[in-house]
Amino acid sequence: MPARKPFLLRTDPEVIAALQRWAADELRSVNGQIEFLLRRALQQAGRLPPRAKDPPGDDDGSRSKP
Repeated sequence: MPARKPFLLRTDPEVIAALQRWAADELRSVNGQIEFLLRRALQQAGRLPPRAKDPPGDDDGSRSKP
């Protein structure tokens, strides 16, 4: 697995609270949710090729619920 690069993100507390709720609904960490959203946006904009190991449906935001 490639090394991950940490960075500081400053944002509004309301945005963080919404991300925390969304991440919990999707069974992800806040960091995982941010990375998921950024990766999806980059792929949709054609700025990042899809990863071979991504499961089908992950690129459009769908996720099966238990």
